[in-house]
Amino acid sequence: MEIEALKFDEKGLIPAIVQDSKTGVVLMQAFMNRTSLERTLASGKVCFFSRSRQRLWTKGEESGHFLYLKEILSDCDNDSLLIKADPIGTVCHTGKDTCWGEINQNPDFLFYLQEYLKKRKNDSPEESYTARLISRGINKVAQKVGEEAVELVIEAKDNNEILFLNEAADLMYHYLVLLIAKGYGLEEVIEVLRERHK
Repeated sequence: MEIEALKFDEKGLIPAIVQDSKTGVVLMQAFMNRTSLERTLASGKVCFFSRSRQRLWTKGEESGHFLYLKEILSDCDNDSLLIKADPIGTVCHTGKDTCWGEINQNPDFLFYLQEYLKKRKNDSPEESYTARLISRGINKVAQKVGEEAVELVIEAKDNNEILFLNEAADLMYHYLVLLIAKGYGLEEVIEVLRERHK
């Protein structure tokens, strides 16, 4: 995106739609001027121009619910922006996840589950199996993945659909925990698969 190519309106503004970079959910819409855009690029926190207050405002400056910039794209006519960001907390001033009242979660359940498990790893091991497993070390997590893989193979040889699918779910869960314990996620695995697919 080239700032010089953008078409700001007669008031020097351009609409900016904010999307969660991880979930793809549209969070809000506001306006930017050249200065707020430059500040966003320099600071990494999304900054807008408030038409009602006639001043720059960094989203989260009062609430602490900042939007951390990941990417900015301009549309084909260079007269609107798509801002991909990582939100900290809720986005709407009403306390909702989005300004349209939607829940901000990835429609792909595996990505939702991955984010949920990332949070669970910091819970008390007495209360969370995920936290307990990770606290036992990487060798124990890897061992559980191996055990679940063997159990899935055994069930694959039979014709019990319920047992097979349950073992497949167990393997997927433990695989996600292993990725998290190693500091990775599905995103990195998918990128490897994309590269291989080419």
